[in-house]
Amino acid sequence: MDRPRLPALTSIRFLAALWVALFHMQAMNAFTFSAAAVRRFASIGYSGVSFFFVLSGFILVYTYAGRAATLRQFWQARFARIYPALAFCLLITAPGFFYCCVHMRAHDPHLYVAEWAWIAPHMWFSAAMAVLLMQSWLPQTALAWNMPNWSLSVEAFFYLFFPFILARMMRLTRKQLAVFLPAGWLFALVCTLTYMHFHPDGPGAVDVKTVGPWINALKFHPLARMPEFLMGMAGGLIFLRGERNRKFAWPLILTGLAAVALVAVLSPWIPYMVIHTALLGPAFALIVYGVALRPLGVEVLENGVMEALGEASYPFYLLHSTVISSVFQDWRTGGVRNQSLLGFCMWLLIAVAVAVLVDRLIERPLRRLLRPKRKPVEAVPSAVPA
Repeated sequence: MDRPRLPALTSIRFLAALWVALFHMQAMNAFTFSAAAVRRFASIGYSGVSFFFVLSGFILVYTYAGRAATLRQFWQARFARIYPALAFCLLITAPGFFYCCVHMRAHDPHLYVAEWAWIAPHMWFSAAMAVLLMQSWLPQTALAWNMPNWSLSVEAFFYLFFPFILARMMRLTRKQLAVFLPAGWLFALVCTLTYMHFHPDGPGAVDVKTVGPWINALKFHPLARMPEFLMGMAGGLIFLRGERNRKFAWPLILTGLAAVALVAVLSPWIPYMVIHTALLGPAFALIVYGVALRPLGVEVLENGVMEALGEASYPFYLLHSTVISSVFQDWRTGGVRNQSLLGFCMWLLIAVAVAVLVDRLIERPLRRLLRPKRKPVEAVPSAVPA
């Protein structure tokens, strides 16, 4: 059951994390130096989280399907993978979170982060939800503490049920598994169109700045994001059962990239909520599958530098907003500073350096300490038919 490593999939995690970071920089107007095409691409960078969910489902299937592992060992390995860096992130962002909450309670909350208008009066409850990775289950607390952490709350739900879902999905044929891509896409599309039709958060245009319990539930609730994870799982099972012909790799990758480029070009005319949740899920599944086939030229993603960046992509994602605020936020005037190519390079250098240090000094040592030590004793049914 030995399977080769797929280092290129590790490397593209960093590219997805960078895409999310570019979106947040765009939201802060720190991208004034860039071309219009770059700003258009950055404006849909929130889709990078959807890519993470698809990739997570694919990698977990590739790693665990047909392998011997108990439930305890799986969950312990997942905890060791995500919580050390998360705990460090919560620690260093705690002063800013509690400071803002206290000031929002004492002053006009509209002077601060709109997403924290409910969180500030319920500071300790929101903090507890963030520590327990439960914040995405309650729309009002989804963006508590460090905002990017909401996706970890969703991933924790995926990890909880992954072994049970895998056991059932492996009973399906390849044709049945292929249905998950259009089905997940249609489910997300129906949910977003239903929201846009009824406007449960009130009348008005819906965009990236819209705040409300219903839109938060649609964007951040684990059940709403499950289709993307299932797309990745289905792709992983099809990959394990297929012949893995490399000649299909570039057509799959280019088709997925073309879809992403088309959505970026048409983004001003596509409703925000349609793009946000799972619209590009099938395209991401094609890209992940194609890269996993290791096409000619994939060595560019498999060198030591790219793989190191991929390994550090998780702390990079957790901490990129903090570094963005430190580099671009002018705390004296409330404006934006360093709006130049030099400022962007300075931010990227600092963000990567911090992420690599957290990965090497905190995440890896604690992961080795916390992960299961005993050999597996219980086999999961193989994803490859006899």
